[in-house]
Amino acid sequence: MDGGSAGHYNPRTVEEVFRDFKGRRAAMIKALTTDVEDFYRQCDPEKENLCLYGFPNERWEVNLPAEEVPPELPEPALGINFARDGMEEKDWLSLVAVHSDAWLLSVAFYFGARFGFDKVERKRLFGMINDLPTIFEVVNGKNKFRTTETNHSNNKSKSNTKVRVSDSHPKYLKGQPKEEDDELDEEDEDEHGDTLCGACGDNYASDEFWICCDICETWFHGKCVKITPARAEHIKQYKCPSCSNKRPRPS
Repeated sequence: MDGGSAGHYNPRTVEEVFRDFKGRRAAMIKALTTDVEDFYRQCDPEKENLCLYGFPNERWEVNLPAEEVPPELPEPALGINFARDGMEEKDWLSLVAVHSDAWLLSVAFYFGARFGFDKVERKRLFGMINDLPTIFEVVNGKNKFRTTETNHSNNKSKSNTKVRVSDSHPKYLKGQPKEEDDELDEEDEDEHGDTLCGACGDNYASDEFWICCDICETWFHGKCVKITPARAEHIKQYKCPSCSNKRPRPS
């Protein structure tokens, strides 16, 4: 299992462990959002106990658990495939997301314990991790770190699709009156500086293209959800990958 062996990959500093955490987290978010159809298909209940693995290189894999006991790294939740057809899909994905969050923490603090992080280092590591939305929050569109929810809601009546674009485009919500440009620019960093991308968890930056889901009102980098400014102009209602993939349970 490439990327998963402690014997071959040993992040030893807080920064290295956090980088490892972010890579694994990005992989698992990808499995549960943009790659959800493929993930759903691979979790066949007829197969043996399967686990969802995220690797530091942002690759994910559905596979059998490690055979060695104890394993070199903490193992993800076993048997995620067995419940796939017995639950509403959104509930099943939420359950996998919760277990994935727990696994990421266990791996990060496994490295911390293995390499003797002290109290200060453990606290700093947890603080860095806690600044990111959980996988559960991303999958369910419940990013509690959004600080602009009121502002987004107020602008909803002015535009069906909410976008923020690069310096080559106007820096205001789509449909915002031009005369309000200056006022919004002054408030831009204060109001949006803590907004995090629902896919990668990175902060808002005024020189990047962003788009907001009209269903869950979570903001995303355009590059993370494969939406360009030109394409956004033709979208009447944008639904993020998570909202798009919430299908009714088959009868």
